[in-house]
Parts: sequence; structure tokens; C-alpha cells
Amino acid sequence: MEVFLGAFTAEWEQRKAAFLHDLTLGRRTLSEEDERRRGGSVRSAVSTETPKSGFRVRTGRQGRPCSLQRRADRPMRARFAGLAAGSQPAIVKMASFGGGSRLGAMINYVARNGAVVIENERGDQLRGRDQLSTIGDEWDHLMKNRAESRDIGLFRISVAGGGPADDERFNRARKIVTHGLGDRAFVFSVTHRADGSGFEIDGVTVLRNSGGERLTADDAAAAIVQTRMEPAETGTKFQFTGYGNGTDYGTSQVRSLVTAHKGQVQDEQERVIADAKQAGDLVQLEWRDQLHSRKPRDVMHLVLSARAGTDTHAFHNAARDFLGQQFAGHRYVFSLHDAQSDPKAEAAGGKRPHVHVHAIIAMQSDAGDRVETTIAAFRQWRLGMAEKARAHGINMEMTDRRDRASAPSYSRNQVRPVNTIGRTQHEGTSAAAEQRYGAKRDDLPSYSATTRSQSYMQRAYGEWRKVRHLQELGAQQYFIRSQMVRLEVPRTTVGSRDTAHHEAGNSGSPFRTYLVRLTELVSEGDDMRHMTRPEFEAYEKRVEIALFRAEKTLPPEARKDFEEIAQAAREHVNVRREIVELLEVRGTAGMSDPRSRESGADGPQEDKQRWNDAVDSHGFEAANVANKALLEIERTREAIERIAVERPDEVSALKKELDIHITKAAELGASGNGIIREVAEIDDDLKAALQSIERDRQKRENEKSSARTQSDEAATANRTTPQVDKQTHPDDRDARSPESARDTAPRQETGDMTKSDPAKQYVPRLEEIQRETKHRNVDRER
Repeated sequence: MEVFLGAFTAEWEQRKAAFLHDLTLGRRTLSEEDERRRGGSVRSAVSTETPKSGFRVRTGRQGRPCSLQRRADRPMRARFAGLAAGSQPAIVKMASFGGGSRLGAMINYVARNGAVVIENERGDQLRGRDQLSTIGDEWDHLMKNRAESRDIGLFRISVAGGGPADDERFNRARKIVTHGLGDRAFVFSVTHRADGSGFEIDGVTVLRNSGGERLTADDAAAAIVQTRMEPAETGTKFQFTGYGNGTDYGTSQVRSLVTAHKGQVQDEQERVIADAKQAGDLVQLEWRDQLHSRKPRDVMHLVLSARAGTDTHAFHNAARDFLGQQFAGHRYVFSLHDAQSDPKAEAAGGKRPHVHVHAIIAMQSDAGDRVETTIAAFRQWRLGMAEKARAHGINMEMTDRRDRASAPSYSRNQVRPVNTIGRTQHEGTSAAAEQRYGAKRDDLPSYSATTRSQSYMQRAYGEWRKVRHLQELGAQQYFIRSQMVRLEVPRTTVGSRDTAHHEAGNSGSPFRTYLVRLTELVSEGDDMRHMTRPEFEAYEKRVEIALFRAEKTLPPEARKDFEEIAQAAREHVNVRREIVELLEVRGTAGMSDPRSRESGADGPQEDKQRWNDAVDSHGFEAANVANKALLEIERTREAIERIAVERPDEVSALKKELDIHITKAAELGASGNGIIREVAEIDDDLKAALQSIERDRQKRENEKSSARTQSDEAATANRTTPQVDKQTHPDDRDARSPESARDTAPRQETGDMTKSDPAKQYVPRLEEIQRETKHRNVDRER
């Protein structure tokens, strides 16, 4: 049987078919293939035999060439044009590495303990704990299970005897620890025994010294330390009580020691470690380089992300194709998480608004190749992910930090999470880390000092400038210009850049910096029709953060002006919120053709197009006012539908409110708002209200014309008859009949009611006008 791979449309299906074909017809059964993989008897694809010429080909551990398959970069101008047109950046992040011992925990996290279906490199879908447990056996031959380094040790020293006074006891304890540990960094605290027989020294130490000797923090290592202490200190007993890996473990242990001993902790240099911040700074800034920490890298956890609102099915297929192409020959499993399908609670870090794919990948392939995790490799991954996304209808582009002078990213060791709901919020583990984290989250520009990067950014500036002149991107001029402004500083000379930095250091410059950032953020809202609800909420939060930081740095004399700026910024955001809400409900549906409503073509793209058409045809102000009125109508109608069954007694009040909103919208339409008039063609209630108001206005116009005719006739008669004194006493004018008073009311209300009257008065006044018109008609008939 011959397999025609062209029958399969997806790349992963083709690879799976070819793989199964080789297993069934390639003189090797599936069980034999598994045994071959587990046994590790992989023959080299490239011979490791030394050629006769004396040259040796550089190969991998199993004889395969150690080269990264590089794909050609997408032209910079094409990428920039895509970003300006609304494409999202390709996000490929390394979440963590792990050894074989952590493989099960990482897979359970991705699969939500079996509640989410995961897929492997062969296209098999795995469900439940039983199927997940088989992955470890299949990958076992690829796991080296190398133990992680022991970097931090916990110790206790028991000292017999009363010893010196309290103020000297720390000095003696420091000498004891130094005799045993040598030049290793450590912190400690002293606890007196209740019976006065001695004291205990509890501490945390770095296990590696400056000479490279690493203690193992076990009984054998404790015996070595004990031997070193005994010549100088008698009556002491040393023991290790624990050990761990990395700065995270060290930071937590030092903080625990500080908390347990209420800040009575010192280090080997006689410095007092009084609080959690000082403990974190000590480990993160001073101990980090001394650890020489090592962790096994048998598997890696990769995350592929897309914006909220991205088609989940298309992104899932794009991720499948990307993993299949980029990690061909490697074992991997992956699953998709989004707000709808994620079973994990939002408070626990689940149900994130953006769609993302988690992938657990074996670092070593069956052929012996290892995954490269260099900067160049990640660039290639983003290129590949963007290509696959575009192939599945998702507008996505690879981005480089230098394309727009973005700030460098922060590592997991530099921040700790403080809130996992929605987008995870962090705080820095040190002042420098907090500054780096803030620069990244606030999207502050950052300029590289290397000649190569500066040359790249100059070329990027030129490409942005060319993209700016593309006719099809005329509506995105502000976005393109903002990217050019970010790149203008690195294009200047070194001397002018130093001058700019000097000026930035002057008094008040932080306030000006935050005001510039605030201006950029507020103007970012001009393109709000491209944002979804989660993106708008993130935008609103960034504006508030910019306001908060600007207020903290503003000089006293600028406070009054800043309040006006803040109020204007919040009003701008409120207008954009209403637009986003309108797109979410059915407000923009009223701007479409009735046939499209009936056919159900009411997707996000159609909404955006209708909004753009409405603004182009009627102007932004008219569209904005109409949207507000239509939104109130739709909200009230939905509220009536929700409570019609549960609380029918409240329906009547809501119906009155609905009549008020419809009358208000009809007044806008009667005053010349074209959008309202278009909606009235497909909304019967609004059409009836609009026709009623127009009839009343027409009647009032007819009455005016009749009154003018009668006045002209009376004037003509007066010219032919003797004049009579028609002066009237003021009291007589006040005592005019109700009919004459009512005759003047319509002439006073012919203007725009929306400018002078509350909305709740529209319906009563309309009814009153109708009654008065009927009375006048009856009087004329008589």
C-alpha cells in the first residue's frame, strides 16, 4: 500500500501518516521502534569516522551536525506595514526548564490534572491521568535525570557554656561559623537556651566557596565542618538541617530566619539583616554570582500567546503546525488554554483573557540533537510562529525589540507575582529589578549602546518612514509616527544624546516624561475600534498608572494644571469605553444594512466596518451621540428580557424608561441625525416615535403658517379701519386664557429638547402636545 501524503492538508497529518507508514512497511514494528528509542541505540546520521584528509566534522553527541536551521527573515517593511495595519506580535516565551523528575508535574499543569485534552507530536490526543502517566515511560530514555546543584544550606551549631555577655555573643558566634565555613557567605542568629547552659546558632550559608569547593550539606559535609571548628572552638556541634537550589530557595530561607528571630540576624560582615527587603537584596544581588547554580534541562516549557479575541481554533492549528515544523524529531505535548475552556479558577491564575498554548518539549531528540535556546533561535521561533499564524488567517508578525526601541524583558528571578487575576502583576525583587519591570510594563523606550544594534535601529527608522507613505495605511499615521519618535533618539549623535540625557536629569524631567507617556497612551485610544474588552481594560489601567506616576513626580506649582489634564484624559477614556461597549452589544448593528442584520452577518469585522462607514458619512460627533442613545435603548430592552420572568412587577417601570430613551433618540433623528434615521428603518418602535415627533412638528409649522396668514389678514384689515388703542394693562396680559398660553408653548419647544429638558420630561410633554393639538383642531371645527 502506498501512502499519498498530498491527501492530508495539514503538515502534522502528513508527518503522522509518513511516520506510521515507515513503522508498518519499513520492516520495523511499533514495539520494536519503542524498544529502539528506549534503548538509545540510535545510529548516527553522519559518520563520526575521521576522514583520511585529517579533518573532522564537528558533530553533535550522536553524530548529527550542531547547526540551527535558519529561515529567511521576513522583510522589515512588510513586518512594519503589518503591525501598522493591526497585526499582533508573535509571542513565544520560555516559561521554565526542568529535569526528568519534574516532567510529570509540568504535564499535569499543562493538562490541568487531566481535565484538559493534550496532544503529542504524533497527533494523538491524551485524556485523563492514566493516559498522561504513559508519557513519562515513553520519554524516559531522553531524560538524563541529572541532579540539580545544592546551592544553599541550612545549619545549626550548638555551643555549650555561658559565654560572653549578650552584646558579645554575636561576635563569638560569627567567629565560630567562620572557622567552620571558611570564606563562604552566610547569615545567622543566636538563641539563648532557657537553662543558661549555652546558645544555638541558626543560619543560612552559600555552599560553594571562592575556591570552587561545594559542600553537599549532608552528614559527610557536616563532619568536615566540625573538624575545621574543633581546633579553635571546643564544646560545639555542627549539623546541616536542609539544602536547596537557586536564589528563590535562598531568599525564602533568609526571610524565614529574619521573621523567626524578629530581625536579629547578621551576616559575615557584621551587617544587620532586619527585614524581608534586605534579605531579598542580599541573596538576589550579592549571593547570586557565588552560587554557580545548575539545574537539569531535560525538558522545557514553552508558551505561545495571542491577543484576546483571537480565533482559538485557528491559533490551535497554527501552534500545532509550528511545533511540528520547529521541533521535528523531538517528543512534545501541548494544549490550548483560553477563558472559556480553562477549568482552573480565575483567582488561582486560570481563565486568562488571552488565548495561549502550553508546550512541554524534550530537549533531546531520539537522534541525539538538543534544542538550541539562543537569542537567534528565539527569533527564528517567532518568525515560524508568525508564518503559521498568517497561514491560518491570523494577522501576526515577528517583532524585534530594536524595531521600536522597546525595553529589555525581565527574568523570573527579578520579579515575584502579586496578583494572578487576568494579566499577572509582579513586583521587583530589588530596586533595580523593579525599575526594569516598570520600564517593560510601561513600554518605555530603551536604546542599545552597541554599534550593531544602533545600525539596526537606524535601518528600522528608515523603514518606518517608508511605511508612513503607504496610501493604504493613511489611517494609522499616528501609530507609525509614534514608532518613529521612539527611534529618533538613537539616530542622533553621541554628543546630542548625552545632552538629551543631561536635560532629562534636570529638575522636573520625570514629570515631563510621564506626561509624554500619558499623551501617547491617551492618543493610543484613537484606534480603539481595533481593541477588544480585555485590551481596553489593560489600556485603561495603563492610563491610570501613568496618571498616578505623573502625580507623584509633579512639582507643586503644576498641580492645578495637572488636575485639568487628568480630567481630560479620563473623559477621553470614558468616551472610548462607550465605543467598546457599543461594539460589544448591538449598537453598531443599527449602522448596517437591514439585510445584513437579517442574515446574521454581525461579526466584529462587520461592526468595525459599519462604525468606520458611519464616521465617514456622518462625522464622529454625530456617530458618538447616536451610539450613546442606541446603547441605552438596547440595554433597557435586554434588562426587560432578563427580568420579565423573575420580577414582572418591575417591567412596567423599565418600559417607561425605554419609552424615554426611544423618545430621546427620536428627537435626535428629527433634529437631523442621519444614523438614527437609518436605524429607524429597521426598528419599529423608534420609527413610530420619530414619525410622531415629525407629525407634531409639522402640525406646529402648519399652525405657525396659519397664524402668520391670519396676522397678515388682520394687518390688512387694520390698515383699512380706524386705529384703536390696543394697549393692555400688564395684569390683563397675565390673565390671558389658558388657550393663548398653550399657543405659545409649542413655539418655545420647537428647538432641540435635548439641550434644555431632562430626559424624563420627553414623554409627558409629547403627550401634552398631542392633547393640545386635538383641542385646537376641535376648536377650529366649531
